[in-house]
Amino acid sequence: MSTQIHPTALVDPTAALGLNVTLGPWTMVGPRVVVGDRSVLAPRAILEQNVHIGQDCVIGVGSVIGGDPQDLKFQGEETWVEIGSSTTIREYSTINRGTAASGTTIVGTGCLIMSYVHLAHDCQVGNGVIIANATQCAGHVTIHDKATISGLCALHQFVTIGQLAFLGGCTRVNQDVPPFVRAVGSPMEMYGINSLGIQRAGIAKEVLVALKTAYRTCFNAGLPLTQAIERARQPIPRPPEVEQFLGFLENAGRGIPA
Repeated sequence: MSTQIHPTALVDPTAALGLNVTLGPWTMVGPRVVVGDRSVLAPRAILEQNVHIGQDCVIGVGSVIGGDPQDLKFQGEETWVEIGSSTTIREYSTINRGTAASGTTIVGTGCLIMSYVHLAHDCQVGNGVIIANATQCAGHVTIHDKATISGLCALHQFVTIGQLAFLGGCTRVNQDVPPFVRAVGSPMEMYGINSLGIQRAGIAKEVLVALKTAYRTCFNAGLPLTQAIERARQPIPRPPEVEQFLGFLENAGRGIPA
């Protein structure tokens, strides 16, 4: 395989293309863009400027990556988008550059971003994340590794989604979602531990049992949350995943759903 650039593709002189890259019809690779080896831009995909695409990525038809942040405070400062290797971004998705607040909008490695997804300025998406069709993420959203966001969700600015959390379709996310849990609805509610996702991730059964016990202690025992967290910490030793779950509850910047 060799690099294939369609005659209608436009590539800025400051852009850098890796080995065996494919640029489809009417694609545009703008200033200060880097495209990693073996990555593919489908027809009409646009990398506007200041974008770093890793190796083995696929950018779908009509997607626009590296556009200006939709933030009235933005004054044209140099900011970036970084996409990790082996990530697929499907048709007509948009990912804006960061602002001075963080400088960079980041999507990790091995992610699947489905059609019509929007990631606003300064979003930080971890590795192995799945975001389904037409989900919209406001600025400064953080999504940790291997979380799954179903379709048509709306994520409020500054919310955090924990590792291996699962959001059901059409959820209005205005609070933080702890790691390892399932949440859905408008208003959003939590519905226990994401057992299937944890099993698929290869986490040991005893860890799953410990997470379920910690969840029941925190949300089903009728205790104030601070007391419930103290009680959930009493089993020693406890798996690090349980401590991760409890630490998230203590530090949730936007609160957590009931």
